[in-house]
Amino acid sequence: MRIGAHVPTRGSLFGAIDSVLACGAEAAQIWGSNPRAWAPPSVRAEVAREFGRLWRAERLGPLVLHAPYMVNVASPNADFRRRSVDLAKATVALAETIGATGVVVHAGAAGATTERATAVESAATSLRAIAGGASETSVFVELTAGTAGSVASTFREYRELLDACHAHPRLALCADTCHLFAAGYDLHTESGVASCFDEIRMLSLSRRLRLIHANDSKFALGARRDSHTHIGQGHIGEAGFRAILHHPAVRTCTVLVETPGRLEDHARNIATLRRLAGP
Repeated sequence: MRIGAHVPTRGSLFGAIDSVLACGAEAAQIWGSNPRAWAPPSVRAEVAREFGRLWRAERLGPLVLHAPYMVNVASPNADFRRRSVDLAKATVALAETIGATGVVVHAGAAGATTERATAVESAATSLRAIAGGASETSVFVELTAGTAGSVASTFREYRELLDACHAHPRLALCADTCHLFAAGYDLHTESGVASCFDEIRMLSLSRRLRLIHANDSKFALGARRDSHTHIGQGHIGEAGFRAILHHPAVRTCTVLVETPGRLEDHARNIATLRRLAGP
Protein backbone atom coordinates (compact mmCIF):
# COMPACT_ATOMS: atom_id res chain seq x y z
CA MET A 1 0.00 0.00 0.00
CA ARG A 2 1.31 3.42 -1.03
CA ILE A 3 -0.14 6.48 0.75
CA GLY A 4 -0.08 9.91 -0.86
CA ALA A 5 -2.22 12.89 -1.83
CA HIS A 6 -3.58 15.04 -4.62
CA VAL A 7 -0.77 17.57 -4.91
CA PRO A 8 -0.42 20.92 -6.69
CA THR A 9 1.81 21.27 -9.73
CA ARG A 10 2.16 25.05 -9.32
CA GLY A 11 2.06 25.74 -13.05
CA SER A 12 4.36 22.94 -14.21
CA LEU A 13 4.22 19.15 -14.07
CA PHE A 14 7.64 19.22 -12.43
CA GLY A 15 6.15 21.15 -9.52
CA ALA A 16 4.38 17.94 -8.50
CA ILE A 17 7.76 16.41 -7.64
CA ASP A 18 8.54 19.22 -5.20
CA SER A 19 5.04 18.89 -3.70
CA VAL A 20 5.36 15.14 -3.17
CA LEU A 21 8.74 15.51 -1.51
CA ALA A 22 7.45 18.35 0.70
CA CYS A 23 4.52 16.37 2.12
CA GLY A 24 6.20 12.96 2.31
CA ALA A 25 3.85 11.24 -0.13
CA GLU A 26 4.56 7.81 -1.61
CA ALA A 27 2.10 8.36 -4.46
CA ALA A 28 0.28 11.30 -6.00
CA GLN A 29 -2.66 12.54 -8.01
CA ILE A 30 -2.48 15.68 -10.15
CA TRP A 31 -4.55 17.65 -12.65
CA GLY A 32 -3.38 17.35 -16.23
CA SER A 33 -5.09 20.62 -17.15
CA ASN A 34 -7.34 23.28 -15.63
CA PRO A 35 -9.88 21.29 -13.58
CA ARG A 36 -12.69 23.79 -14.26
CA ALA A 37 -12.26 24.38 -17.99
CA TRP A 38 -12.73 22.53 -21.27
CA ALA A 39 -9.19 23.18 -22.48
CA PRO A 40 -7.26 19.91 -22.91
CA PRO A 41 -3.75 19.39 -21.53
CA SER A 42 -1.24 21.64 -23.30
CA VAL A 43 1.96 19.90 -22.16
CA ARG A 44 4.35 19.13 -25.00
CA ALA A 45 5.08 15.43 -25.49
CA GLU A 46 8.82 15.82 -24.85
CA VAL A 47 8.12 17.64 -21.58
CA ALA A 48 5.65 14.95 -20.46
CA ARG A 49 8.14 12.19 -21.27
CA GLU A 50 10.92 13.94 -19.35
CA PHE A 51 8.64 14.47 -16.37
CA GLY A 52 7.74 10.78 -16.36
CA ARG A 53 11.39 9.80 -16.62
CA LEU A 54 12.33 12.01 -13.67
CA TRP A 55 9.35 10.81 -11.61
CA ARG A 56 10.44 7.20 -12.03
CA ALA A 57 14.09 8.07 -11.41
CA GLU A 58 13.10 9.62 -8.08
CA ARG A 59 11.06 6.47 -7.23
CA LEU A 60 8.06 8.55 -6.21
CA GLY A 61 5.50 5.77 -6.54
CA PRO A 62 2.22 5.57 -8.47
CA LEU A 63 1.07 8.71 -10.27
CA VAL A 64 -2.58 9.29 -11.17
CA LEU A 65 -4.13 12.09 -13.21
CA HIS A 66 -7.66 13.30 -12.47
CA ALA A 67 -9.90 14.28 -15.37
CA PRO A 68 -11.33 17.83 -15.09
CA TYR A 69 -14.58 18.38 -13.22
CA MET A 70 -16.22 19.33 -16.51
CA VAL A 71 -16.26 15.69 -17.62
CA ASN A 72 -19.68 14.05 -17.26
CA VAL A 73 -19.78 10.74 -19.11
CA ALA A 74 -23.54 10.35 -18.52
CA SER A 75 -24.77 13.83 -19.42
CA PRO A 76 -28.19 13.79 -21.13
CA ASN A 77 -26.79 16.38 -23.55
CA ALA A 78 -25.07 14.58 -26.45
CA ASP A 79 -22.72 17.48 -27.22
CA PHE A 80 -21.70 17.71 -23.55
CA ARG A 81 -20.94 13.97 -23.55
CA ARG A 82 -18.88 14.29 -26.72
CA ARG A 83 -16.82 17.12 -25.22
CA SER A 84 -16.43 15.12 -22.01
CA VAL A 85 -15.12 12.10 -23.89
CA ASP A 86 -12.70 14.22 -25.90
CA LEU A 87 -11.33 15.92 -22.77
CA ALA A 88 -11.00 12.64 -20.85
CA LYS A 89 -9.27 11.00 -23.82
CA ALA A 90 -6.82 13.91 -23.99
CA THR A 91 -6.06 13.39 -20.29
CA VAL A 92 -5.53 9.67 -20.93
CA ALA A 93 -3.17 10.51 -23.80
CA LEU A 94 -1.10 12.70 -21.45
CA ALA A 95 -1.04 9.92 -18.85
CA GLU A 96 0.18 7.48 -21.49
CA THR A 97 2.97 9.84 -22.52
CA ILE A 98 4.04 10.37 -18.90
CA GLY A 99 3.75 6.68 -18.08
CA ALA A 100 1.24 7.36 -15.30
CA THR A 101 -0.69 4.61 -13.57
CA GLY A 102 -4.11 5.87 -14.54
CA VAL A 103 -6.72 8.58 -14.97
CA VAL A 104 -9.67 9.13 -12.62
CA VAL A 105 -13.03 9.74 -14.27
CA HIS A 106 -16.25 10.17 -12.28
CA ALA A 107 -19.03 7.69 -13.04
CA GLY A 108 -21.26 10.58 -14.07
CA ALA A 109 -24.81 11.73 -13.54
CA ALA A 110 -27.71 12.08 -15.95
CA GLY A 111 -30.18 14.08 -13.90
CA ALA A 112 -33.26 12.93 -12.01
CA THR A 113 -35.53 12.77 -15.06
CA THR A 114 -33.41 10.44 -17.22
CA GLU A 115 -34.28 6.74 -17.11
CA ARG A 116 -31.54 4.71 -15.46
CA ALA A 117 -31.09 2.33 -18.39
CA THR A 118 -30.47 5.31 -20.67
CA ALA A 119 -28.01 6.88 -18.23
CA VAL A 120 -26.04 3.64 -17.82
CA GLU A 121 -25.82 3.13 -21.58
CA SER A 122 -24.67 6.72 -22.12
CA ALA A 123 -21.99 6.38 -19.44
CA ALA A 124 -20.89 2.99 -20.73
CA THR A 125 -20.57 4.24 -24.32
CA SER A 126 -18.47 7.17 -23.08
CA LEU A 127 -16.25 5.03 -20.88
CA ARG A 128 -15.64 2.48 -23.61
CA ALA A 129 -14.46 5.30 -25.87
CA ILE A 130 -12.21 6.75 -23.16
CA ALA A 131 -10.75 3.37 -22.20
CA GLY A 132 -10.22 2.60 -25.87
CA GLY A 133 -7.57 5.32 -25.95
CA ALA A 134 -5.52 3.62 -23.23
CA SER A 135 -2.90 0.97 -23.95
CA GLU A 136 -0.95 0.97 -20.67
CA THR A 137 -2.69 3.32 -18.27
CA SER A 138 -5.94 2.47 -16.46
CA VAL A 139 -9.17 4.45 -16.35
CA PHE A 140 -10.29 4.56 -12.72
CA VAL A 141 -14.06 5.01 -12.55
CA GLU A 142 -14.79 6.88 -9.32
CA LEU A 143 -18.05 6.17 -7.50
CA THR A 144 -20.02 9.31 -6.64
CA ALA A 145 -21.82 10.36 -3.46
CA GLY A 146 -25.29 9.31 -4.56
CA THR A 147 -26.82 12.63 -5.57
CA ALA A 148 -29.82 12.69 -7.94
CA GLY A 149 -29.17 10.94 -11.24
CA SER A 150 -25.88 9.33 -10.21
CA VAL A 151 -24.95 6.42 -12.45
CA ALA A 152 -22.78 4.60 -9.91
CA SER A 153 -22.55 5.38 -6.20
CA THR A 154 -22.72 1.76 -5.02
CA PHE A 155 -20.68 -1.28 -5.97
CA ARG A 156 -23.75 -2.98 -7.44
CA GLU A 157 -24.28 0.02 -9.70
CA TYR A 158 -20.62 -0.06 -10.69
CA ARG A 159 -20.96 -3.75 -11.53
CA GLU A 160 -23.92 -2.90 -13.77
CA LEU A 161 -21.94 -0.14 -15.44
CA LEU A 162 -18.88 -2.36 -15.88
CA ASP A 163 -21.01 -5.06 -17.50
CA ALA A 164 -22.46 -2.44 -19.85
CA CYS A 165 -18.83 -1.59 -20.73
CA HIS A 166 -18.29 -5.28 -21.57
CA ALA A 167 -15.83 -5.42 -18.65
CA HIS A 168 -13.25 -3.44 -20.62
CA PRO A 169 -9.81 -4.55 -19.40
CA ARG A 170 -8.51 -0.99 -18.93
CA LEU A 171 -11.35 0.01 -16.57
CA ALA A 172 -10.64 -0.09 -12.84
CA LEU A 173 -12.43 1.08 -9.69
CA CYS A 174 -11.74 4.12 -7.51
CA ALA A 175 -13.52 4.11 -4.15
CA ASP A 176 -13.74 7.43 -2.31
CA THR A 177 -14.38 6.91 1.42
CA CYS A 178 -16.36 10.15 1.75
CA HIS A 179 -18.51 9.27 -1.26
CA LEU A 180 -19.16 5.74 0.01
CA PHE A 181 -20.11 7.05 3.44
CA ALA A 182 -22.41 9.64 1.85
CA ALA A 183 -24.04 6.90 -0.22
CA GLY A 184 -24.81 4.83 2.88
CA TYR A 185 -21.81 2.56 3.45
CA ASP A 186 -21.17 2.43 7.21
CA LEU A 187 -17.41 3.00 7.20
CA HIS A 188 -17.12 4.31 10.74
CA THR A 189 -17.45 0.83 12.28
CA GLU A 190 -15.37 -2.30 11.79
CA SER A 191 -18.45 -4.38 10.92
CA GLY A 192 -19.59 -1.78 8.39
CA VAL A 193 -16.19 -1.77 6.72
CA ALA A 194 -16.25 -5.58 6.57
CA SER A 195 -19.70 -5.53 4.94
CA CYS A 196 -18.56 -2.96 2.41
CA PHE A 197 -15.64 -5.06 1.23
CA ASP A 198 -17.69 -8.26 1.36
CA GLU A 199 -19.93 -6.64 -1.26
CA ILE A 200 -16.92 -5.92 -3.45
CA ARG A 201 -15.82 -9.53 -3.20
CA MET A 202 -19.28 -10.96 -3.88
CA LEU A 203 -19.58 -8.81 -7.00
CA SER A 204 -16.18 -10.04 -8.26
CA LEU A 205 -14.71 -6.54 -8.17
CA SER A 206 -11.69 -7.15 -5.95
CA ARG A 207 -9.24 -7.13 -8.86
CA ARG A 208 -10.75 -3.91 -10.20
CA LEU A 209 -10.31 -2.03 -6.91
CA ARG A 210 -6.88 -0.43 -7.10
CA LEU A 211 -7.34 3.15 -5.94
CA ILE A 212 -8.76 4.58 -2.69
CA HIS A 213 -9.48 8.26 -2.16
CA ALA A 214 -9.12 8.62 1.61
CA ASN A 215 -11.31 11.50 2.77
CA ASP A 216 -13.25 11.94 5.99
CA SER A 217 -16.83 13.23 5.71
CA LYS A 218 -18.19 16.49 7.09
CA PHE A 219 -21.70 15.06 6.95
CA ALA A 220 -23.39 12.07 8.57
CA LEU A 221 -23.85 8.59 7.12
CA GLY A 222 -26.13 8.50 4.09
CA ALA A 223 -26.37 12.29 3.73
CA ARG A 224 -25.49 12.13 0.01
CA ARG A 225 -23.25 15.17 0.50
CA ASP A 226 -19.77 15.20 -1.02
CA SER A 227 -17.80 17.28 1.47
CA HIS A 228 -14.28 16.17 2.37
CA THR A 229 -12.52 16.90 5.63
CA HIS A 230 -9.28 15.85 7.29
CA ILE A 231 -8.69 12.29 8.46
CA GLY A 232 -10.19 11.77 11.92
CA GLN A 233 -12.03 15.09 11.94
CA GLY A 234 -15.24 13.87 10.30
CA HIS A 235 -17.94 11.27 10.79
CA ILE A 236 -15.84 8.31 9.59
CA GLY A 237 -13.22 8.99 12.24
CA GLU A 238 -9.92 7.35 13.05
CA ALA A 239 -11.52 4.04 14.04
CA GLY A 240 -13.17 3.82 10.64
CA PHE A 241 -9.98 4.56 8.75
CA ARG A 242 -8.05 2.08 10.88
CA ALA A 243 -10.52 -0.64 9.84
CA ILE A 244 -10.39 0.43 6.20
CA LEU A 245 -6.59 0.49 6.04
CA HIS A 246 -6.27 -2.89 7.72
CA HIS A 247 -8.64 -4.62 5.31
CA PRO A 248 -6.73 -7.01 2.99
CA ALA A 249 -8.43 -5.54 -0.10
CA VAL A 250 -6.91 -2.13 0.66
CA ARG A 251 -3.40 -3.32 1.50
CA THR A 252 -2.61 -3.65 -2.23
CA CYS A 253 -4.22 -0.32 -3.26
CA THR A 254 -2.86 3.15 -3.74
CA VAL A 255 -4.40 5.44 -1.09
CA LEU A 256 -4.64 9.15 -1.86
CA VAL A 257 -5.83 12.02 0.34
CA GLU A 258 -7.99 14.67 -1.33
CA THR A 259 -8.68 16.86 1.68
CA PRO A 260 -8.58 20.67 1.47
CA GLY A 261 -5.64 22.73 2.64
CA ARG A 262 -1.94 23.21 2.18
CA LEU A 263 0.93 20.74 1.79
CA GLU A 264 1.36 20.85 5.57
CA ASP A 265 -2.21 19.55 5.90
CA HIS A 266 -1.47 16.78 3.39
CA ALA A 267 1.63 15.83 5.36
CA ARG A 268 -0.41 15.60 8.56
CA ASN A 269 -3.15 13.51 6.91
CA ILE A 270 -0.59 11.18 5.33
CA ALA A 271 1.13 10.73 8.69
CA THR A 272 -2.23 9.97 10.32
CA LEU A 273 -3.06 7.33 7.72
CA ARG A 274 0.35 5.71 8.11
CA ARG A 275 -0.11 5.58 11.88
CA LEU A 276 -3.57 4.04 11.51
CA ALA A 277 -2.33 1.55 8.92
CA GLY A 278 0.25 0.39 11.44
CA PRO A 279 2.85 -2.31 10.86
